[in-house]
Amino acid sequence: MITNRHKMTEEKRVAIVTGAGSGIGKACAIRLSQAGMRVVLTDLNTQRLEATAAHISGLGGEVLHFTHDVADEASAQRVVNQVVAKWHRVDVLVANAGVQIAGSLLNTSDDDWNRILDVNFKGVAWCCKAVIPAMREQGSGSIVLISSVNAIIGSAGMAVYDMSKAALLALARNLAVEYGKEGIRTNAISPGNTLTEFHLDKMTEKGITLEQIQEMTKGYGLLGRVAQPEEIANAVHFLASDQASFITGHNLVVDGGFSITGRAN
Repeated sequence: MITNRHKMTEEKRVAIVTGAGSGIGKACAIRLSQAGMRVVLTDLNTQRLEATAAHISGLGGEVLHFTHDVADEASAQRVVNQVVAKWHRVDVLVANAGVQIAGSLLNTSDDDWNRILDVNFKGVAWCCKAVIPAMREQGSGSIVLISSVNAIIGSAGMAVYDMSKAALLALARNLAVEYGKEGIRTNAISPGNTLTEFHLDKMTEKGITLEQIQEMTKGYGLLGRVAQPEEIANAVHFLASDQASFITGHNLVVDGGFSITGRAN
């Protein structure tokens, strides 16, 4: 008997990655393309989005890209509609796009809460809502939500961000329960500190070099260093692929052991 999971391998799979212009999202898009998937990139930063798309295309990958604000529910649906019209399926969603706003509960504003909820939580939910009907119709799909190690440990001065990332773990469990019997797996990744363009740009503005950043981050977790985006992307690919075909509702922590101690060595 050919199961829906095996049927999915008969056609080239299609993966949507949000926040794919840089950082973890960019690394995920490249990794999934290297695995033979058609990739759909979305981001608010059109310049970086186009650069990622050109890079993947230059490597021989099949790629579409859309400037997309995940906080806009209608925009998410438009992206999925165009993908289905072009490639007739959606097999993977990597819900990566997010924002980071620091502050304790006492010094965060209503605008801070609204921005975090709109992007980090509702934005992820809208993307899931948009892809699930297509996945239900084909009887298969894999959703990977990018949470954070901050969702499972306490961190000072990150109240709204930590809350939003913890909410994604509940969403992953809910979707796993709701749609597992229809062949849709939903999991989360909780990365630890990862050296992305976001961090590099902020440090560069302060006159800090890459070598200085590497020195500053020595001793993080149990492996004594922070992650590279490609290391998070490898974990995302695993959960998105048939290698994880019996895994759903799970949160895979990829933090170099940081959450075991809650601090750097």
